[in-house]
Amino acid sequence: MKLKTTTKLCALSFSVLIALGACTDDSNKSDDSKSNEVSQVENTANISEGALASEEKAETSSEEIDKQDYSRFDIYAPFTLTSDLSHLSDNQREMIALLIDAGKIMDNLFWKQAFGDKEALLSSIDNPKAKTFAEINYGPWDRLDNNKPFISGYDAKNKGAEYYPDDMTVTEFENWDQAGKKGLYSLVQRDDKGNLTLVPYSVAYKEELTQASDLLRKASELAEDEGFKNYLKLRADALITDNYQPSDFAWMDMKSNPVEVVIGPIETYEDQLFGYRAAFSTYVLIKDLEWSERLSRFAAFLPELQKGLPVDQKYKQEMPGTDSDLNAYDVVFYAGDSNAGSKTIAINLPNDEKVQLAKGTRRLQLKNAMRAKFDKILVPISEQLIAEEQREHITFDAFFANTMFHEVAHGLGIKNTINDKGTVRSSLKETASALEEGKADILGLYMIGKLYEKGEIKEGELMDNYVTFLAGIFRSVRFGASSAHGKANMVRFNFFKDHGAFERNEKTGHYSVNFDKMTQAMNKLSEKILVIQGNGDYEASKHLLNTQGIISDQLAADLELLEEKQIPVDVTFKQGKSVLGLN
Repeated sequence: MKLKTTTKLCALSFSVLIALGACTDDSNKSDDSKSNEVSQVENTANISEGALASEEKAETSSEEIDKQDYSRFDIYAPFTLTSDLSHLSDNQREMIALLIDAGKIMDNLFWKQAFGDKEALLSSIDNPKAKTFAEINYGPWDRLDNNKPFISGYDAKNKGAEYYPDDMTVTEFENWDQAGKKGLYSLVQRDDKGNLTLVPYSVAYKEELTQASDLLRKASELAEDEGFKNYLKLRADALITDNYQPSDFAWMDMKSNPVEVVIGPIETYEDQLFGYRAAFSTYVLIKDLEWSERLSRFAAFLPELQKGLPVDQKYKQEMPGTDSDLNAYDVVFYAGDSNAGSKTIAINLPNDEKVQLAKGTRRLQLKNAMRAKFDKILVPISEQLIAEEQREHITFDAFFANTMFHEVAHGLGIKNTINDKGTVRSSLKETASALEEGKADILGLYMIGKLYEKGEIKEGELMDNYVTFLAGIFRSVRFGASSAHGKANMVRFNFFKDHGAFERNEKTGHYSVNFDKMTQAMNKLSEKILVIQGNGDYEASKHLLNTQGIISDQLAADLELLEEKQIPVDVTFKQGKSVLGLN
């Protein structure tokens, strides 16, 4: 039996959303903060009514949007992704087109992981702004407002997305005696008898992954760099076998290729139930040779910086690999997880702990996307919230360095617990990603300070990085608490506030950095996070995120000011083969 419902849009302004904490249906004025609460154990994400509604033509009301000049649907600033391809050969340009085609397949697979039936949802939305917003969010949930539904008829997003059965509880999963149940590259489904079973990605998505694999093989035939050719072949194999480690090792050996691609199941942020399962994603990148040359020397300092971390020796006994490299790129195509909600501006991969310890990681700085966020978002924010006398310290070089060393800092600290609990990632479960992002934020700033002391960073001064870092918190806090990065941002903001790292002028509403207290707070938070990770202390991690990862009334008011000034929260991209002039 088909249940007919009426789907309406919730086009509330950002300030109203912060105040109410939910999106409401006009026909139901109940307390949404209660109706949307789903415990981790009982999280079954009942969207049956919304799913059935998506089969009907949605009765959307443009008036709900047109009554306001600015709404949640306007929080993404458009930006065109392009790059100079004139130095590339015809084969390399053709190769880029094939990589973009493979990326489009990853995009559709991520839709399946994050929501389900993409076309059913999009065809149910008449309003163009709402449809675009759903495309940006890969579903009917606002990723930058704690995954609250912006189309009525949908309940809170399932923390396990589409990786697990809707009716599975945490207890059932944890009691399930199954080897490999924490695997990155499998779905948990129910068999004909209703029992939990693992389905490898290569089986669940066989048709799509075979197509993507074939495209990577064709691209490898056009690759002029032997290392990149080898990587594409191994990655093509990985897509249809779920064995990604050989290609991860090969990716670490690439140094001179002018074209780059990151493709496949990469990060685990979408699995907010456990943080075990990886999401499909793609970046297609063009190397910036000049900027890459400037960055190349910093990777050599990783072992020395690891030794100097402000924590007991037992928490820094692992030595990062020395094959790590730093490079700058123009990104010309995002797809899947990397394109959902807030856009990534730097990459630190691979995530495989064995590869990291043996080879290190590669840090890719996406310079054109970074510049877009700096110009369109960070500078306008600083003009509203940073003390006038400190605004001179807001610089792109500092923003670039803060972002870059965040990625470098992922290689510092500890990957395996000191008490035989296994890897940090598995021990801290769904809190691991947020804590890791918090570690990278704070240790990145620590590294910059040490490199200034050594005279290795010669542009600007450390105060530039501190003030730009504070402005960056305001930018990133607007991503909300649902993402790993959002939780990490709020923990850092509240910890710094409690330790006097910055202060707010009540008359002007402007914030200013206290240099000495910022340094002290940075060291204290670094130690706290590293100890939790090294101990694999899941309860301590949950406590830190639950007590510090919140938005205060004062901060909410300051964020409302940014909305009143119509400062974008993030960017969305015009991209693809036509933008690049490719067939």
